[in-house]
This record gives sequence, C-alpha cells and structure tokens, in this order.
Amino acid sequence: MTETDVIQAMRAHLEAQFPKVCPNCQRRFATLREYLIMTKHQGPPIAHDAEFEDWNPLHPVGTVTMANCPCGTTLALSSEGMPLAQLWRLLNWARIETRRRGVNPQKLLTHLRDEICRQVLAEPTG
Repeated sequence: MTETDVIQAMRAHLEAQFPKVCPNCQRRFATLREYLIMTKHQGPPIAHDAEFEDWNPLHPVGTVTMANCPCGTTLALSSEGMPLAQLWRLLNWARIETRRRGVNPQKLLTHLRDEICRQVLAEPTG
C-alpha cells in the first residue's frame, strides 16, 4: 500500500460522510470541499487505535478529525463505518510509516489530512 492508496481510501471514506448537517445551526455541507472551505480545523486528527499501538483492533475506537462550524459548534469526521479489513490495512501502513519516518501517529495523520485537504481544494469547481 502506498501513501497515494492510503489517501484515496481515506478520502473516499470522508467523502461518503456527506452531506453533513450541523446539529446546532442546521448548516448543510453538501460535500467535503464545502466543509473544508466553511469550517476550521480544531487541533490535529486523533488516531486512537494507533496511539494505543493497537494495529489490528477487533473493536476499533477509531480515528477522528474535528473542525468548527461557522456557528462555533465542533463537528467531527471519523473512521466510523469503515470496513475492519480496510481499517487494518491502513493501520498496518501507518505502523510501518511512523517507524520509517520517525514520527508519531498524530503527525502522520496530520500530514495525510493536510494532503487530502490540499487535493480537494485544488480541484476545479464545476
């Protein structure tokens, strides 16, 4: 699995979480792109299972990235619902890459989130 494969899998999972509605102001984010434009990241993403060094969790806690809606409500995108086999492949890649790059899971996940954001926002609107 390459970084490109990982980003494609993560992006597809994130994009499947839309449309998304803020539970407070009812703002509707039709797409990941709209969400990224309208919200502000709140801290780094958190890969709970990787932080616990549980690379093949039977009951994953998951990964989450949070952002604030313009109304101030914190919204989350997560790995919830990702097939377990796919999650394990991603975690295995992360285990290898954190060691190879000498970074913690949070730093690796921040890099991946930033790359997904860059790709999504760089695409022409149409």
